[in-house]
Amino acid sequence: MLTMPDPTRFAPMNKGFARTFQPGRLSLGLVVPLEAYPNSAVPSMTDHLARVQLAEQLGFSAVWLRDVPFNVPSFGDAGQVFDPFVYLGLLAGATQEISLGVASVILPLRHPAHVAKAAASADVLSEGRLLLGVASGDRPEEYPAMNMSFEDRAERFRDSVAYIRGVGAPRSEVTAAQGRVQSMDLLPKPTGPRLPLLVTGSSRQSPAWIAEHSDGWITYPRSVPQQQAVIDTYRSGTRALGLPDKPVMQSLYVDLRPEADTPPSPIHLGFRSGTDALIAYLREIEAVGVNHVALNLRFSSRSTEDTLHHLADAVLPVFAS
Repeated sequence: MLTMPDPTRFAPMNKGFARTFQPGRLSLGLVVPLEAYPNSAVPSMTDHLARVQLAEQLGFSAVWLRDVPFNVPSFGDAGQVFDPFVYLGLLAGATQEISLGVASVILPLRHPAHVAKAAASADVLSEGRLLLGVASGDRPEEYPAMNMSFEDRAERFRDSVAYIRGVGAPRSEVTAAQGRVQSMDLLPKPTGPRLPLLVTGSSRQSPAWIAEHSDGWITYPRSVPQQQAVIDTYRSGTRALGLPDKPVMQSLYVDLRPEADTPPSPIHLGFRSGTDALIAYLREIEAVGVNHVALNLRFSSRSTEDTLHHLADAVLPVFAS
């Protein structure tokens, strides 16, 4: 008998995926580091672990790390400084419920066996809370530093996704670069049927490839009509392949002001406003199909703790399930 997809949930992946992504609903997460550093590329990482634990206590769905191997001056942001997989191990032991995401691992800069083993380890150690965003990379300076070519990163990205899928299967064999199949297995296996892989941007792939091979899509802030158009294109692609809908998430830089009615004014990839304008915007993008927003507090003008509590008091309840 044909089993019809459940419209009230996305395909089962792991505990973190189910917590963070629900059809027709929007959840809120946070981009690490949880601090303001508007005038420097490098954060202080002050009280970083306590702030992640506070975010969990307040009810945020996920925290998101980034894969930034080098502090590239032209990029202007060193991310959370620590290697994402090492940091995931720490967070897995220091938290209980919050989803642990990476947005995103630069696949062409890493051997896929290392990514698959590190990601599955983080998933098991966190009891199924890992969300693995993947990307092809956009900082050309990093590639020669690792003796990697920049021009063929699109092909190597596809190969890495296939490799990670393959070695994560319950019974897998490892294929060497020369094409020989070896009777080895990579452990541990993910807690769910597979690691949740969310493709970031285009990653130099066609929309059809992303629709087929992703478990979700990570995109960037746009005007609401533009966001609706690109989400409709993504989901039309999955349906054309006979696949169920998949989640969409985006980032958003915010500087939350104390006065609820402060009107929005632009900042880098986001805006400064009170809660009224922020809630109105989040409702609009929820209506066009965004399932999760990762808030970035880098340009916040208030203390991180004040902002987290304010968001938890005034914004999270609006989008609570």
